[in-house]
Amino acid sequence: MNPIPGTLGNGSSGLRVGGVEQLQDAVTHQGRLTASVLVQRPAIAVHAYPAMLCAGAVFGIIGATRWAEIHGIAAPRAFAAMLLLFLPSLVGARLLFVAFHWELYRHQPRLIWQRAGGGAALYGGLIVSFLASLPLLRALEIPSLAFWDAASIALLIGMVFTRAGCLLHGCCAGRPSESFLAFRLPGARGVWRRRLPAQLFEAGLAGVVLLGSVQVASRLRFDGALFLCALAAYAAGRWMLEPTRETVDRAGRWSLNRSISVALMALAATVFLFLWVSRIGAAPANG
Repeated sequence: MNPIPGTLGNGSSGLRVGGVEQLQDAVTHQGRLTASVLVQRPAIAVHAYPAMLCAGAVFGIIGATRWAEIHGIAAPRAFAAMLLLFLPSLVGARLLFVAFHWELYRHQPRLIWQRAGGGAALYGGLIVSFLASLPLLRALEIPSLAFWDAASIALLIGMVFTRAGCLLHGCCAGRPSESFLAFRLPGARGVWRRRLPAQLFEAGLAGVVLLGSVQVASRLRFDGALFLCALAAYAAGRWMLEPTRETVDRAGRWSLNRSISVALMALAATVFLFLWVSRIGAAPANG
């Protein structure tokens, strides 16, 4: 989820760092115009993005726990591990976003954890939760590679829900377009115009990778293969879809998300090849 361009959000034109009053006004402006409310009552307001984020977490963890149980991991341990890794994933997503925009946040560090400004980067959540899982899974006596096969199901289910929340919220908006694929949609500033539905493209990508993962899982012969294939497929799709967004995080000429996507594709392919060769080497010789 990204805030308004030119303040706290993805900005290909660069970050603008102003005074406290200007920055706070931008955060307030963004929250007021884009926070779609699903339920409004005198004592409670249910906003679209956090509601869909929570729904994705619930259904993702339930689905992944069932997957883990079918594939030989004790359901209570798998459920506990995924629940405990949810918070690190949120923290990691926020921290990577802050790192992308450090030039802004180093001047206003109190905004780092301010929820009204929004801002999260999916890859940060994946990286931090993976690192946090290593000691956790050892303590719970869960095989790491088999667990991440199941966790990939949770991530993909969660992504479908989360991107739907982005669409309702107006964040991660697509670029303006007159293409037949474009719809009249709001951007992060609340401006309605014909845009490519980048959020739906990414939700569709996650859905396609999820369905593909379910179909090929029985053909993959070693733990970790499903996770690595899903990671490479999603990263490749994200690389292709990045230009459909209205704003893109950049370091100079380079798109940060595209750069991370390429790195993850290369890493996934390398680890997959290593595990595959190791499995062949460990197989007993015939005769």
